[in-house]
Amino acid sequence: MQFGQTLIEGTFLRRYKRFFADIELPDGEVVTAHCPNTGSMLGCNLPGSRVWVSAHDDPRRKLRFTWQLVEVEHGALACINTALPNRIVGEAIAAGRIPELSGYGKLQSEVRYGEERSRIDWLLSEHAAGLPDAYVEVKNVTLAEAELGLFPDAVTTRGQKHIRELMAMAAAGKRAVLFFCVSHTGIERVEPAVAIDPVYARWVREAVDVGVEFLAWRAAISPESITLERAIPFSIV
Repeated sequence: MQFGQTLIEGTFLRRYKRFFADIELPDGEVVTAHCPNTGSMLGCNLPGSRVWVSAHDDPRRKLRFTWQLVEVEHGALACINTALPNRIVGEAIAAGRIPELSGYGKLQSEVRYGEERSRIDWLLSEHAAGLPDAYVEVKNVTLAEAELGLFPDAVTTRGQKHIRELMAMAAAGKRAVLFFCVSHTGIERVEPAVAIDPVYARWVREAVDVGVEFLAWRAAISPESITLERAIPFSIV
């Protein structure tokens, strides 16, 4: 995925009211940027960090700037925009770059499903070899402890619901896939964040037992583009 414009480097000052971040631009101007992330952003919101924002000239927008990237520990880059992972994963699936999800002739986004009235990020159907439809839920991973990626970065009842829905699909004979899009270039493996949300970790263990598939892929990130780079290990604890 190309950003489509040159991102502007700045310095992160503070995040507040969840969706607002004050950024100092190279000329010293301080602007308020949209923060497209509802999580805690642990490890990604340290004042003084280098960040990159996109600029928009649409007069209908309340905020001209959107926070996209941050430089974290050891110079790694993380994408904090949680609207992008679905697109990044969808592009990779459509291009046939994820072997476990290749061979499907039809790719749909935001399809309603399940008893808890969810929307699946990607529904894959019409497989060339007749494999069952695949329900793919995408999660963004930016929380790191050294090279270990952890999800979630805050208690997530919504994420717990998504696992239950996937478990139901697996029980019905469909493929159910939880896909961790690792938007942090320093992460080499992923685990559930037991200390943050033990209930979510428990649902992960139960989901593995009933056939839900777990995939983790790390993204290559630069101020120009973000693309899925390679698979990395995922393990339950």
